[in-house]
Amino acid sequence: MSQIGYTLSSEEHGPMELADYAAHAEEVGFDFASISDHFHPWTSQQGEAPFVWSTLGAVARATDDLPVGVGVNCPIMRIHPVNVAQAAATTAEMFDGQFFFGVGTGERLNEHVTGEHWPEHSVRMEMLEEAVEIIRKLWQGGQQSYYGDHFTVENARLFTLPDELPPIVVSAFGEKAAKAAADIGDGFWSVGPQDVVETYEEAGGEGPRYSQMTVCYAEDEEEAIDTAHEWWPNSALSGELNSQLPTTTHFEQACEMVSREDIAEDSIVTDPDPQTHVENLREFVDAGYDHVYVHQIGPDQESFFDFYEEDVLPAFD
Repeated sequence: MSQIGYTLSSEEHGPMELADYAAHAEEVGFDFASISDHFHPWTSQQGEAPFVWSTLGAVARATDDLPVGVGVNCPIMRIHPVNVAQAAATTAEMFDGQFFFGVGTGERLNEHVTGEHWPEHSVRMEMLEEAVEIIRKLWQGGQQSYYGDHFTVENARLFTLPDELPPIVVSAFGEKAAKAAADIGDGFWSVGPQDVVETYEEAGGEGPRYSQMTVCYAEDEEEAIDTAHEWWPNSALSGELNSQLPTTTHFEQACEMVSREDIAEDSIVTDPDPQTHVENLREFVDAGYDHVYVHQIGPDQESFFDFYEEDVLPAFD
């Protein structure tokens, strides 16, 4: 059965707001939540980038039984895999079996900040495979060492481990990455109804399949388009810009090319008709995703919660 989740957008909201929104999402009836892990927002207008692992502590305290996952963490540059393994294990302990852990090869915007060289995707994929292997070794318990091409671990042991280890859900956007996700992951993660979910399954991938649907709900569609253009113009950037641009300033310069008309023609759902939202959710399900989480752009989250509680979620069920 398909599940509908809510996006905790770390680029737009502060840590305590995110905890409050998670609690509200649980009250409204969302099945799960996904929280983004960014060092920077995409643009300065978005304005936030709290440390995800601290925020998750507040979310765990604010919710009762809502499954929550990081969507997604890059465990290969900004933070060493041993620290990520500890952070995820502690978080899983706080969520008592309701935490899932997404990983991917990251964006330069977030990962270059330590001054390390930003390698091409094939190298980052190798690094991710090593990182996942390290994380799984440390989650086994006991003292562990690891000597790979990209990472070294010496005499590391995690003393705080959950009774139930979280699934590692691997993000992928191309066929090679989808095959790698099938090899090393417990699930599949993408943004938008990507065809590569079929590649993942054909390669033997099993487990949950996550994807995000981006919306901007307002009572008037023109207002929604204006809000999306102001707060999330980066959605209309094409190609590999999202993974290659290093700063919010570069994104803002690129977004100067994004017009209001581009947003209106983009994949963002701006129609206030609940049936349009339901139909778009079903497109994701038909594409093979059993977990679809919804990102509401902009500061008005309360109207979105009311709209989904009253009109969308009951219609989707």
